[in-house]
Amino acid sequence: MEGFKILVPISLLVLAFSFATASDPSPLQDFCVALRDAQNVFVNGKFCKDPKLVKAEDFFFSGLNMPGNTSNQLGSKVTLVNVEQIPGLNTLGISLARIDYAPYGGLNPPHTHPRASEILVVMEGTLYVGFVTSNPNNHLITKVLYPGDVFVFPVGLIHFQFNIGKTNAIAFAGLSSQNPGVITIANAVFGSKSRINPDVLSKAFQLDENVARYLQSRLW
Repeated sequence: MEGFKILVPISLLVLAFSFATASDPSPLQDFCVALRDAQNVFVNGKFCKDPKLVKAEDFFFSGLNMPGNTSNQLGSKVTLVNVEQIPGLNTLGISLARIDYAPYGGLNPPHTHPRASEILVVMEGTLYVGFVTSNPNNHLITKVLYPGDVFVFPVGLIHFQFNIGKTNAIAFAGLSSQNPGVITIANAVFGSKSRINPDVLSKAFQLDENVARYLQSRLW
């Protein structure tokens, strides 16, 4: 029984430690430049290039000064700079994105990053931004941002940015993962492949089944 009493707190400490270290692992060397040609091998990250073969280009990306094309239904364009664009980001636990928004309603729609928190800085324009806390409260936290303003979206929470200005808007986002991932809520739910049974969606969203089917047809 005494052994059991000791085992329980130790187990809880181990579990807490596993949650605390559930982000990208810290590097154990100066860098681990990702190999692009390691095909059909799946690991939690990338294999490393021989450090003797590393060059400046492995840590370099050019083009974030170029506006993204916002001529689409959402009126926004996200330009990612993660480990796929800069192999040298492998194991460093950071990435970057530029987001362009069209005037009068350019939207980066509700989405989550399953592996990263995000810090957003507005460079141009006026953005209405926000995130929703987890169940059971589902509290909406919002703010209108102007050039020079900074806002943080906690890891895993649904968030969005919406251009409420008359001009283009630009923001840069830093993320706490080399590969933060993104789940766009509408696309994932109504545009999944294969399709989610409309009965499930109609009940979950309290919609008529024909409305659920229509939404699926829009995003299929």
